[in-house]
Amino acid sequence: MDNKIKAMFEQHGGVMRTAELKESGIYYNKIQKLLKTGEIEQVRRGYYQYVGEEAFSDIPTITTLFPDGVICMESALDYYGYTDRTPAAWHLAVDSKSARTRFHIEYPIIKPHYVQTKKFPVGIANGEIDGKRVQVYDRERTICDLLFHRNKVDSEVFNTAIQRYVGDPEKSAARLMQYAKALRVEKKVREVLGVWL
Repeated sequence: MDNKIKAMFEQHGGVMRTAELKESGIYYNKIQKLLKTGEIEQVRRGYYQYVGEEAFSDIPTITTLFPDGVICMESALDYYGYTDRTPAAWHLAVDSKSARTRFHIEYPIIKPHYVQTKKFPVGIANGEIDGKRVQVYDRERTICDLLFHRNKVDSEVFNTAIQRYVGDPEKSAARLMQYAKALRVEKKVREVLGVWL
């Protein structure tokens, strides 16, 4: 039975809703039994993930629960290799109109960043983590955010990220300046990166 449950969850990317479990013939009593034996766990009301021996990546849970979320800040720095520190939480940008309560989940740990509606879409790109498509802010948007939140970021993390961006062959100075204008960090970009642009 274990392999059948595992395969079922794998078909759904590691996360299933109560309704999907019912469609697959897994009803309340069986769900409770699987929770008790630790084969599955509840990630949010109505959402379950398979645990088994080899736990799934956090990404399917994140993309299922927060399809509108965009990987940003420290998580984006990690994605581009601009930091050596693994963030303690997943940093997700969402529209500032998003409900706050949806982020009250035990696992994975999410740090939401509420972004003004007009600034939210700037620099959204498609990426891939653990074989799953994700939305992530591109390099330039990530650097603009880093400059905007400079006082909240560890100085070592900040300096490493700036140096690695400068040395990144895929960077775009034109795009960085375009975003800097839209996100109102032009002055900071010129102060910190002006020499290298």
